[in-house]
Amino acid sequence: MYTRRDFGKVALAALPAAQSLARPNSNFGGVQIGIIAPYSFRGMPGDADSLLDNIVALGLSAVEMQSPPVEAFAGAPVSMGPPPGRRPGAAGPGGPGGGPARGRGRRELTPEEQAERRAAAEALSKWRLSTSMDKFTQLRKKYEDAGVAIQLVKFGLGPDTPDDEVDYCFQVAKTLGCRGITCEPPLSATKRLGQFAEKHNILLAYHGHANVTDPEAFARPQSWEQAFSYSKYNGANIDIGHFTAGNSKSPAEFIKKYHDRITNLHLKDRKVDQGANMPWGEGDTQIKDILRMVQREKWDMMGTIELEYPVPEGSDVMTELRKCVQYCKNALT
Repeated sequence: MYTRRDFGKVALAALPAAQSLARPNSNFGGVQIGIIAPYSFRGMPGDADSLLDNIVALGLSAVEMQSPPVEAFAGAPVSMGPPPGRRPGAAGPGGPGGGPARGRGRRELTPEEQAERRAAAEALSKWRLSTSMDKFTQLRKKYEDAGVAIQLVKFGLGPDTPDDEVDYCFQVAKTLGCRGITCEPPLSATKRLGQFAEKHNILLAYHGHANVTDPEAFARPQSWEQAFSYSKYNGANIDIGHFTAGNSKSPAEFIKKYHDRITNLHLKDRKVDQGANMPWGEGDTQIKDILRMVQREKWDMMGTIELEYPVPEGSDVMTELRKCVQYCKNALT
């Protein structure tokens, strides 16, 4: 039998464990803050379970999930990974990631590597068109039970992605409960892809980099505006750091004008004139001002942490990510 005092001691002893199981909540002042994964967890395990553990450890309740861990959880064949010079989740058209990464200095693949990648792409395509949605339903439940919403999924949609695979990507997004798909196709592919977005009633948000000279790249405001003209379901995933570096101005006016087309903002801090990625608060990107604008206007778009600046000596990825989370919280509360 426990006395009241004994019961109090037991309750206090259990408190840290109970707190560690608390559901994360990164909706700060009405603005949902999330993270792009696994890219921001560079050098760390990138499977769906490990990512969930680390997302919860950061106190984040939303994620933009790149497709490789999503499809791996569902049993997809092992991919060859992104071509040299591309980040994970940014594989070429039809591949498992995000799309072309222009201007990144990737080397040419050897004939053997090309053959391996073709075989991997064929195996993935065959799997995609034969798999059920059951495992994606399980993944959604696993994340939601832990308090994390998979708000967006990022696929490598491009001009060479077959129609039935595009449909598959939208079906996965709907099964996961996503509000949209993010991707990085060339501008010329967005007229066709926008038709699929209309068919499935889900925004297809095009991610931008900083290459303002390539007419096929998303960097200049005019690129998104052209895509918008093709379909009301063509949207934008604005990387505010890349926009600042490429256009040498804040994306605030563009965001204000097209807020209803924007699924999420990638948060990072870069210098103007194609400047470097910096620890947050040391570059020219108006992170706080833009977050506060989203808060003030009550726009429905996620602020998505993307860790790209070099991790300082003596620190680690999780420490730097915690700084980014706190930076957002300080700006909004």
